[in-house]
Formats: sequence, C-alpha cells, structure tokens
Amino acid sequence: MNIKPNLNFVKGISIKDIAQEAGVSPTTVSFVLNGKGKEKRISEQVSKRILKIAGKLKYKPNQLARGLRTGKTKTIGLIVEDIANSFFANVAKVVEDEADKFGYKVLFGSTEDNEEKAKGLLEVLRYRQVDGYIITPTLNLDKEIVSLQKPVVLMDRYFPNIADSHYVVVDNFQGAYVAVSHLVEQGYKKIGIITTTSSQIQMQQRLEGFVDALKKHGLPAGKNVIKRLPFDLDRAGFIQEITQYLQANKDLDALFFATNYLGICGIESIRAIGLHIGTDIGMVSFDDHDIFRLHSPSITCVAQPVEEIGRRLIHLLIAELEHSSTTPQQVVLSLELRKRESSMQHMSHVNA
Repeated sequence: MNIKPNLNFVKGISIKDIAQEAGVSPTTVSFVLNGKGKEKRISEQVSKRILKIAGKLKYKPNQLARGLRTGKTKTIGLIVEDIANSFFANVAKVVEDEADKFGYKVLFGSTEDNEEKAKGLLEVLRYRQVDGYIITPTLNLDKEIVSLQKPVVLMDRYFPNIADSHYVVVDNFQGAYVAVSHLVEQGYKKIGIITTTSSQIQMQQRLEGFVDALKKHGLPAGKNVIKRLPFDLDRAGFIQEITQYLQANKDLDALFFATNYLGICGIESIRAIGLHIGTDIGMVSFDDHDIFRLHSPSITCVAQPVEEIGRRLIHLLIAELEHSSTTPQQVVLSLELRKRESSMQHMSHVNA
C-alpha cells in the first residue's frame, strides 16, 4: 500500500514545550496556534511571543489530534490508478500545488486497478481522517465511495448509477472519434485499435468513439480490428500481444492506442517486426507522453488538459468542503488532437 504523506511531523515538540518556554498555559498556546487569540482576549504581545517560539522550535501540529478537536485535518486523500503513469503523476502534481494554495496537504496512493487495494487505501485514508477525497475508482468501488460520508470528487471516470456524484472527466468518445477521423482524412483505410479488457466507462467510451468513426466513414469495424489486452499484463506481455496481433493482421495500415502506456509498448512492437511508424503504419495514441514528442518520428496523440483537470478537481472539492453544495458538479472537458509525424499523409495513401 503506497500512501505518500505530504506532512513532515517533527517529533518531540509539543504544545506543552512551547507553553513552558513562553511561560503560559498549554491552553493559551492552543488558542493562539488555532487562530483564536483575539477571540479569547489573549494579548498581542503574548500571541507574538508564542508564535515566535513555535517557529523557533519548528513546531508542526499533529493533524490527527487537531482533527479530533476541530473535525478537520486540512488533508485530502488522492487515489489514482497508477502514480507511475505520466498522466496520473502530472495530475497529482497539479492537485498537490492547487491544494497547497488552500492550506491543504495531500496523501496519495495507487490502486493498480485492483479493487481490494483500492478498498485498503480507503481504509487508510479514513484512519488518517482526511477531509475529502479525489478518487480514480476501480470498477466495483461505488458502494464504498457512497459510504464515505465525506466530500468526494471522481476523476478520469465515474459511475453512471451514482447520479449525484461530482466528477471531472474528459470527452473520451469524442477524443477517440476525432483521432480516428484524422487517420481516415490522412488516407488510412484499415485501422485497428489496441485497448484493454476493462469495462470501465472511459475505456468503453474510447472504443465506442473508435467504432463510430469507422462506421461513419464506411470503413471495417469488425472484431478483427479490435485487440483487447488484460490490464494486469506486464510491459513484456503487452509488447508480445501487440506484436502477435500485428503479425496476424498485416493488412492494417494504422493503429489507435487507447492509452499512452499501450502506445509506448506499441512503438516497441512495431519496431520489433521491422515496420516504420509514419511510413509503413500510421499511429495515434490517447494521452500524450514525453516519449511521443521526442520519438522520431513524433507520435500524434489525443492530449488531456492535465492542468485544467487538476485545478477543477481541487476547486470542486474545496467548494464541497467549505460550502457543502448539494448540486452535483459534473465536468466534461475537451481534448486536443496534437498532430505529429506518425499520422502524416503519405503518397501511398493518396494514390490508393
């Protein structure tokens, strides 16, 4: 279980230590540190002395103890699918930075799309008494999320059966549709998709967008152009499966990868069988990645607005924490098709 706290507790320094050095009671110190000095009629001189001593001793409050007193720990739980994935890592960074502006710290962990691991993370975050949650849910986590009784904002995916949930997602269907339409416009006629066996809504929407685009343009959309891979395969497993699919379907002239990690494995698979991206086979991936920008040829992708996703997540959650809005806020963001060399038009397609 990979919970990473952004709290640096300094052991051995307590309110009693500050009170002893300041020559006041621990209660007085507590009032001052909690911003209640004026309310409790503690003189400005005494308040300044307490704050100066607290700073000198590098005192950090015990968030759990504070939570018992105030009902708030000023912490947020962030659960993502895989913190090593560039998309989730980048969103987590934005969430962390934005939360800090509101005085919140972030605890986060990865589910690896494992339901039991996700439940374990929720238990840990409950114990840490986080004030609210941002969750990339696993498939059957809906009941646990409903039972949290704390503000929750879902990211990347949602549960259609939870009508009142708050979420921030992208238009997965339209993103896939635009990507495939772009390949068609560039002259590609036999386009395959590499996706996962996941029945989560975002993956289903990407597949539906792919199929709909092919049908709209009168191109084959049967089972042989769809390759589903188990999510829990390792890198070597993905590469092997994609390689075998390409060898068995040599008439494909372009591929759409439903995630960036599949796209990265696809680059290796294409190279392994001696094909050249952009000349022998076109390629577009869902989600951008530094590798796609730096690879030669560069890889066309459907890019998610990472910074906007992170900002929206925090602002929605803070609004819930501070104002308890009851109206579900369901944000669907647009994507950007970043056209690069891997899907450029070629004479072989133009003359076909």
